[in-house]
Amino acid sequence: MSDAHLSARHLDEGGSPVDLTDEPIELGDREPAAGADRPDVPARRRRLTVVVVLAIVALVGVGALGSWGWRIVQQKDARLAQPEQVAGLRLDSSDRAASTADYLRSGLAADIELDSSFGAVYQDPADARRSVLIFGGTTLLWQPERDLESLFELMADETAAVTGLRGVSPGRLGGVMKCGSTGGEGGDFAVCGWADHGSVVLAMFPGRSVDESAGLLRQLREGMQTRA
Repeated sequence: MSDAHLSARHLDEGGSPVDLTDEPIELGDREPAAGADRPDVPARRRRLTVVVVLAIVALVGVGALGSWGWRIVQQKDARLAQPEQVAGLRLDSSDRAASTADYLRSGLAADIELDSSFGAVYQDPADARRSVLIFGGTTLLWQPERDLESLFELMADETAAVTGLRGVSPGRLGGVMKCGSTGGEGGDFAVCGWADHGSVVLAMFPGRSVDESAGLLRQLREGMQTRA
């Protein structure tokens, strides 16, 4: 092997020259030029979009189901007591009140299958005409709002239709609470009720506005309902 400097070497006159064309030499795989036909790209993008959308829908569905299940777990084991005094009212233990409460409780039990039910009359020490009639019960309810509406329909069968029914804040115990008004022998009075996955209760408030009654029912609920 010659050790002469490369620059001093002469090309073999018998060798063929290398043919260099004007065409660029392609080295490896390269992206097609812009505007080149790539019919598979839109299809891939569509498939990717469908997969992403389905994943989002699945996540939202699982989240909603989990939230609903968690509410059931939280609310299902409800207990309702009838304290002697609650929300500034006093339990009426007279025979007349007991008869009225039992009548309300029986009507409720005939309409909704409950594990336990109650009926009570609470007197307002400041005005006997503003006594509150309250009745309800406990059980596992899958659709609390539907069962609450059944109670309002029961009221319509016993007295008159409840009008102006609207949702109101249920307070910290959650669930659903609604109020409206109906007529009776003493004139119009407010009717409010609550329902969650463990209880459903309706109350009548003679001599009180709907807004006042909604606030009073939240106080009554705070003093009557507990959960295991």
